[in-house]
Amino acid sequence: MHRILQRIDELAAHLATRDDTVAVLGLGSAGAQRARLDDHSDLDFFLIVAEGAKWRYVDRLDWLEAPCPVVYSFAHARSGRKALYQDGIYAEYLVLTPAELPRVPFSGARVVWRRDDAPAGLAQSEAPVPRDPYDTVDYHLNDALTCLYSGLHLELRGEHLAAARFIQNRAVDGVIALLRRSEGETPYRDPFDPARRVERAYPAEVLPLAAMVPGYTANLAAARATFEWLCRRFPVDPAIGEAIRGLLGRSDDYR
Repeated sequence: MHRILQRIDELAAHLATRDDTVAVLGLGSAGAQRARLDDHSDLDFFLIVAEGAKWRYVDRLDWLEAPCPVVYSFAHARSGRKALYQDGIYAEYLVLTPAELPRVPFSGARVVWRRDDAPAGLAQSEAPVPRDPYDTVDYHLNDALTCLYSGLHLELRGEHLAAARFIQNRAVDGVIALLRRSEGETPYRDPFDPARRVERAYPAEVLPLAAMVPGYTANLAAARATFEWLCRRFPVDPAIGEAIRGLLGRSDDYR
């Protein structure tokens, strides 16, 4: 058994001995998609506790340390923490009551342990996964183009970090969204983070990330690579296309 699965089983076995706990839900690679587990996986989970017991589990770590000492932790949300075990396992969790759970968006959960009288349907979220209301090819194409346009202006002004965020982050997010919309869903997609597992979803000849995300000092090359990719695959509006080409031309003089 993978050590992540062993750790969550150990936690669940300890929590099952307490009368104010309700269930343990594994998420991510500790959830329904356990085939994704590797040596770099984290332990993501929800601990469901009885009404009135929540803050005892949020504020104290004795239950978390039952299988292994915790050497580092901090509160990353009002209801949860991130923690590093002595043996190197990194955990991220939320403590929720049964009444709170339906309001939390999540997917791919697995019931590791539940009390016999726990509510049914714990692994299914009633809250919709957040969706972009403008999730269309037209929106993602033009958002990526305008990110390139704004990023090139920032680069020419000397604001290289801000430019990198527009050119190498936001515009590339648009590219990933365009691939999803034009080529269909993949089993690797994370509904909460489009960058997760994208290298497995699309080969380099389809999504040349090394050219699109070359680093802080290469914003101009990144903008060219992404712009050329967009022009090859989608009908780019002539006005914004010419504006971007003009900035790329100015950047040749700037360099």
